[in-house]
Amino acid sequence: MIRVAVNGYGTIGKRVADAVRLQPDMALVGVAKTRPNFEALGAVRSGIPIYVPEGSEEAFERAGIRVAGTVKEMLSRADVIVDATPDGVGEKNRPMYESAGVKAIFQGGEEPEVAEVSFSTLCNYEEALGRRFVRVVSCNTTSLLRVICSLSSLSKVERVRAVIVRRAAETKEVKRGPINSLLPNPARSPSHHARDVKTVLRDLDIFTMAVVAPTTLMHMHFIYAYLREPVTREDVVRALSGSPRIVLVPPELGVEGTAHLFEVGRDLGRKRGDMPEVMVFEESINASGGEVSLMYAVHQESVVVPENVDAIRAVMSAASREETVRLTDSTLGIMRGRLA
Repeated sequence: MIRVAVNGYGTIGKRVADAVRLQPDMALVGVAKTRPNFEALGAVRSGIPIYVPEGSEEAFERAGIRVAGTVKEMLSRADVIVDATPDGVGEKNRPMYESAGVKAIFQGGEEPEVAEVSFSTLCNYEEALGRRFVRVVSCNTTSLLRVICSLSSLSKVERVRAVIVRRAAETKEVKRGPINSLLPNPARSPSHHARDVKTVLRDLDIFTMAVVAPTTLMHMHFIYAYLREPVTREDVVRALSGSPRIVLVPPELGVEGTAHLFEVGRDLGRKRGDMPEVMVFEESINASGGEVSLMYAVHQESVVVPENVDAIRAVMSAASREETVRLTDSTLGIMRGRLA
């Protein structure tokens, strides 16, 4: 069993912790929290041990949250730590992980230099095998890479142009995001997403632009890919429907946008309404010669969870890419093909 700890129990951390508990080859040691808030209480109620910075035990106990030990003690019991702390904190935590002798998985909010490899299961899983520090790229980058590397099964993708409409805030946030505006993110192009994709696909010609919209539910991507060889629309539909973690949304289901997709997640009984699949609007797919265009939705809160689980197996050299995709997707109930 791979002993896994999670540092941070917020939007990503709680989902990764839940996913780890479902894996037959992993055991969750516990999660670390710095404040005794409602999320820490939720972890305790779920039976997850809570570890805290040394000296803060009393504050948690006063809040009625039982503490299992310190973060240092948690690290001593783990093989791998998934750092799901706020952007930039992971870099500050890395020396602690080095000192503890544990492997670490960082998130896309960290700079690429925090790790040896920026990671996407479908694109460069083998590059992460046996590494000590791996960075799972951000939600938008993860989604771009899933689509690009799935299209690569048809022909080499030589150029990508993409526009990203980003959600303004997570659903739980109360002090962030525009109320009545569309904000360039940033106005100077390309956006950071192109740079982030190139940390995995170093030779790809990619240009991205992004805008923040007043919604909390999901992101939307509009992507134009230029393949070396001509392909048909049927080729693209076949490639995407056969690829892991991508779902085609057919027009006959009446799904008109991200609100409907979020409702689909809840109707499917997904915890928190999560949809970790990239959800491609099937009707948007076009192909002419080597030019392919499509649009898809991204549930930012859950889309990177499968890649975090895969990254754990990669650093431990515990499975091949095919094995981890099969096991992760099976345990998390991840769909592929057409939404039905």
